[in-house]
Amino acid sequence: MSVTILLTGFGPYANVERNPSELIVSELSGSRIGEHEVVGRVLPVSAENTPRALRAALDEVEPSLALMLGVAPGRAALSIERVAVNVFDFPEPDNDGERPVDVPIEADGPDAYFATLPVRAIVAAWQEAGIPGYLSDTAGTYLCNTAMYTALHATVDGRLSAGFLHLPSLPDEVAGSRSPAPSMPLATQVEGTRVALEACVGALVA
Repeated sequence: MSVTILLTGFGPYANVERNPSELIVSELSGSRIGEHEVVGRVLPVSAENTPRALRAALDEVEPSLALMLGVAPGRAALSIERVAVNVFDFPEPDNDGERPVDVPIEADGPDAYFATLPVRAIVAAWQEAGIPGYLSDTAGTYLCNTAMYTALHATVDGRLSAGFLHLPSLPDEVAGSRSPAPSMPLATQVEGTRVALEACVGALVA
């Protein structure tokens, strides 16, 4: 069974100058997980354009598997998300200067979707590989949640396994602060993403 994998990330925003999700997409795009090609896309940090760009990537790539990435400053480990909720509720403006509050992502969409990736298998694979990671119950209400909800809503027919992986900050992003937040080296994050993809592909082709 041939599987095309869509891997997405985001670029810089607000106080995040080096977004690890963008760097991981750059590192892994064009690589293979077993016999399966990884196709990377970087999404705009935009309430208006993130859903549009993600839907376009899904239509273009026609993946069997989509893993979306984003940074969650303050988290100390990789976290695979269980749930996406139908709301824009931004703690800070996006790169367009917009800050929607209590606005649905899809006016007629359900309140929430569960990830269709094998989230427990991903956590188990991280543990086996010695990579810090856990199952999270909140993707927040910013654009990481938006991307996850959009992908699941667009593929509610079940043609795609999709979910979201949150990443810690990079060490150099937090090194200058008086009380440095948690961080993780980029190499560990890349390997953790690769391990997650291997677990997803293993479940999909089993």
